[in-house]
Amino acid sequence: MKQNYYIFNNGRLKRQENTIFFEKEDGSKAVIPIENTEALYAFGEIDFNTKLFNYLAQKGIPVHVFNYYGYYSGSYYPREYLNSGQLLVKQVNHYTSRQKRIVLARAFIEAASFNILKNLRYYGNRGKGVDEYISTIEGFRSQIEKTEVVEELMGIEGNIRNTYYKAWPTIIDQEIAFERRVKQPPDNMINALISYLNSMVYTTCLGEIYHTQLNPLISYLHEPGERRFSLSLDMAEVFKPIFSDRTIFTILNRHQITEKDFMTDVNCCYLNEKGRKTVVKEYDEKLKTIISHKKLERQVSYRYLIRLECYKLVKHLIGEQGYEGFKIWW
Repeated sequence: MKQNYYIFNNGRLKRQENTIFFEKEDGSKAVIPIENTEALYAFGEIDFNTKLFNYLAQKGIPVHVFNYYGYYSGSYYPREYLNSGQLLVKQVNHYTSRQKRIVLARAFIEAASFNILKNLRYYGNRGKGVDEYISTIEGFRSQIEKTEVVEELMGIEGNIRNTYYKAWPTIIDQEIAFERRVKQPPDNMINALISYLNSMVYTTCLGEIYHTQLNPLISYLHEPGERRFSLSLDMAEVFKPIFSDRTIFTILNRHQITEKDFMTDVNCCYLNEKGRKTVVKEYDEKLKTIISHKKLERQVSYRYLIRLECYKLVKHLIGEQGYEGFKIWW
């Protein structure tokens, strides 16, 4: 199984013949096993050159870049190698058709909200008082099938998320002030973790889309726009409750992450290097987790679940099988 390679130090990423290595500021070098690399994550101040990017493009390896605060800046996305003009036409047609688009948008929110409820019920079964939030979210979910406009659907999704976040202080076993989602910039520990891990889920989804014939610029729930791969945002909605939220609950309730792992600036809170490494390690371990797929009847990794979700979307677009978003069963 190929793996993600995370670079936290400052330095230079270079190609020498058919080898990629990272040279730290002190001159020491580390070889990157390129044939076994799924994607590169650059968290430090790193120099690149076109010779390197040309080689990474040949190997189909994306590079995801994060800024000083640890937040996602952008991706180097290699030229697509599985292009399909026929699928592209169908993908666009499902966006331009209001009726076809709303079907897919509903499916994304239906699955995402199901996975949110699964998280709440997990903690409810362990004595956490979340019944009120579950009931409220179920009420919002009942409106999904009746919604005919994507903008209204996004409003329902926002209401579900806001209710879900209100339950977090009950779930998390640390005294952290968290009342609402604040993004730009995050203002406390939990908002910082959400922003950081949601970016990780987004880039993971982008990486899996790359290995299919789907175009990441054409989406159905989120409006396609400039400077973003909006289909990754659609896919991420389904998997954030599993990959992002569950990781947050785990590392906070185990006290793997505390206030010592954060830095604060004017109305801004972000992870320090130690905190980032802890979060990335936990997230990466989750991606590698192997489960028995109940439909395929074989072992797959958490990360591969996203690839399977892309294949399901392709089948929907070509009219082979209706799309139903991934719903956690364990």
